[in-house]
Amino acid sequence: MCGIFGIYGHKDAASLTYLGLYALQHRGEESVGIVSYDKKRVKQHQSMGLVNDAFDEKTLKSLKGSTALGHVRYSTTGSSTAKNIQPFLVKHKKGHIAIAHNGNITNAADICQEMEDAGSIFQTTMDSEIIVHLLAKLRYKDYKESLVDALSQLQGAFSVVMMLNGALIGARDSFGIRPLCLGKLDGAYVLASETCALDLIHAKYIRDIKPGEIVCIDKNGLKSIRLTNKTRSAHCIFEFIYFSRPDSDIYGENVYLTRKRLGAQLAKESPVKADIVMPIPDSGNYAALGFAEESGLPFEAGMIRNHYVGRTFIQPTQHIRDFRVRVKLNPIKNVLKGKRIVVVEDSIVRGTTSRSRVKTLREAGAKEIHMRVSCPPIISPCYYGIDFPTEKELIASKRTVRQIRDFVGLDSLKYISLDGMLESMLLPGDKFCTACFNRKYPTVLPKQFRKNILEGEK
Repeated sequence: MCGIFGIYGHKDAASLTYLGLYALQHRGEESVGIVSYDKKRVKQHQSMGLVNDAFDEKTLKSLKGSTALGHVRYSTTGSSTAKNIQPFLVKHKKGHIAIAHNGNITNAADICQEMEDAGSIFQTTMDSEIIVHLLAKLRYKDYKESLVDALSQLQGAFSVVMMLNGALIGARDSFGIRPLCLGKLDGAYVLASETCALDLIHAKYIRDIKPGEIVCIDKNGLKSIRLTNKTRSAHCIFEFIYFSRPDSDIYGENVYLTRKRLGAQLAKESPVKADIVMPIPDSGNYAALGFAEESGLPFEAGMIRNHYVGRTFIQPTQHIRDFRVRVKLNPIKNVLKGKRIVVVEDSIVRGTTSRSRVKTLREAGAKEIHMRVSCPPIISPCYYGIDFPTEKELIASKRTVRQIRDFVGLDSLKYISLDGMLESMLLPGDKFCTACFNRKYPTVLPKQFRKNILEGEK
């Protein structure tokens, strides 16, 4: 997850970054930070918690300058503490480096060990800090050469926005696993994780940053550099299933329409006799709409979400997830009582959340509960920035669909097929990473990760 935003060449850079992060809040709720530059000084403000709580008018006015970058964090590498808040900023003899990172660097441990053996001292437990150390060590006269050298050493997933002595940099790994787009506002360039951030500030979408591309924005304009000549993409398909806002366009596809297509495909593959179709709000809403339209069943909002509670999946511990599940959704008993209902979920990860919700629906009087899931069973960890890092946490890695059905407490359970999911995309299926469904990882993984996968296959 994580949301990143940067802007170059606008007098209200910090305020626009605040708004951009506000639009990207769904990508991380643990912490937030903004770094600004006014050609003389670098200013920074960081806080645990949400964007709206971290900044006020006085704080934003103190972040002077026409260049800024920001980050909202959801941790997959590094603990949820104040020292790990991004953007990560360092000042050294060459100037300053600030970085906001979305993704997960899979060879981070190896690089970190090598650097520590050579005398480097790390201030955080984030993999993102490695990029700063790599850049600071290099001695190229042109910072663009340093960028290519440093980023070429990284494996895994990274979409980054960086500030190097006032220049704004955007880059994606060679597979384009995590999203990053480019926009323009009043002559200023904007970089953001999702197009919804561009929409909020009325910036014009230009294009996505290409896989393996570095864009450097400074006083001379924008220059594009190729990090690699690889042409294969492996975009994270979970951006469509769960992560991204439905009003965003990701990898050239609209999220809302894609989720509706997933729901329609699910209805074709797994029809059911029922009275109503209902989503688990909010990420299940649009797949449920597609399911209802395709099946001809009435769509009902059987549960109402408390919008003052964050996204349960992206909370850092199971204890917090369990608590938020209880207060997040409330059933409408008059809609559910005595009904055969189809519940459309975006995914089942650990199973505990779905089990709690089904229990609530039973208590509200539902006669039958049939669950349809708009992605295939998740059987293997993601090492590219999604928080299901071990096999034992994934209910589908050890249980059959029937066993999951019984654990959750359902009358029936069906998942969309892998082929059906890929057919619902506008891009060809081979453009996506589907490793969490089939263990086919696009990158070479370090030994400690491979060991975990092999143990999960036993």
